[in-house]
Amino acid sequence: MSVALVTGSGGLIGSEAVRHFAGLGLDVVGIDNDMRRRFFGAEASTAWNVRRLTNELGAAYTHHDIDIRDRDALAKIFRRYGRDIAVVIHTAAQPSHDWAVRDPYTDFDVNAGGTLNVLQNVREHCIEAPVIHCSTNKVYGDRPNSLPLVELETRWELEPGHPYYDGIREDMPIDASLHSVFGASKVAADIMVQEYGRYFGMKTACFRGGTLTGPAHSATELHGFLAYVMRCNMERRTYKIFGYKGKMVRDAIHSHDVVTAFEAFFRNPRSAAVYNLGGGRHSNCSHLEAFALAEQITGKEMITEYHEAHRIGDHQWWIGSNAAFQADYPDWKQVYDVPMILQEIYEANVDKWVPRSGERA
Repeated sequence: MSVALVTGSGGLIGSEAVRHFAGLGLDVVGIDNDMRRRFFGAEASTAWNVRRLTNELGAAYTHHDIDIRDRDALAKIFRRYGRDIAVVIHTAAQPSHDWAVRDPYTDFDVNAGGTLNVLQNVREHCIEAPVIHCSTNKVYGDRPNSLPLVELETRWELEPGHPYYDGIREDMPIDASLHSVFGASKVAADIMVQEYGRYFGMKTACFRGGTLTGPAHSATELHGFLAYVMRCNMERRTYKIFGYKGKMVRDAIHSHDVVTAFEAFFRNPRSAAVYNLGGGRHSNCSHLEAFALAEQITGKEMITEYHEAHRIGDHQWWIGSNAAFQADYPDWKQVYDVPMILQEIYEANVDKWVPRSGERA
């Protein structure tokens, strides 16, 4: 038996990884206790996705409803499968800036402590298994906001010729910047993953994602940019814009493109690898540009509300470079761009995301 162990298996990237690695012929063990429901409320629950995985994959998927902070429960699972574990894909996290400020203890315990628990169990029970860690571009803090941006009609942008015009590389410093509480907990996790790679010789990778997206996102206001844009448009909700005139830029990568990168690393792992992974120049947009695309798809205008103050630690412009990953894994190809992503999100939710009673049609 060859096992892929996936934490956060009910989430966007976790569920995509479950399907993908099951499709490769691995038995998949998922760990997810639906903390998104606690973080963001009932609409963000991932229980529906876990049910779908169980129904679709049958015996190829085994689910465990445990908390990655629970060392004893986690160790029991690792002991059960032991060296049959061929790869560990760690996507479980508390993903919100705003939520982290309200409960920094839980944020750090989940993001940093939970990651340490996973790493130590791999070390003790399946040290040959590569560890694929979903990190974030928030490890760079607000350093990207020091870039010399120029204001265009619908976005902030770098001048062509700037060293980071084609995307921010991994050489951007993480020191002397404002990370947010969430960003700091993810830095701790990121560095620990690297350290287990270097110190113990384990095969590890930190994938510092930009906007990770796709139709399996349980979209909610505090997490899930493109899916939440489309949800607001389709359900006739008001989308709140926080600062930067709505021209802040995000690169966006589809969950399919993320997990094919994971597969490439799984097949040829390295120790203490660090990669930015995002839409890059191939797939990016500002909020205003995302609104326009959503309106084209649905034929309905966005309902928005502007707040002058931006969120603490929020990026004014982020386009990451995938060049380091593509240099190591030249066969990996990115498929989706922003219009394709939004269209797929719309088609996947057209019967579900409908105006609620009393909302404008």
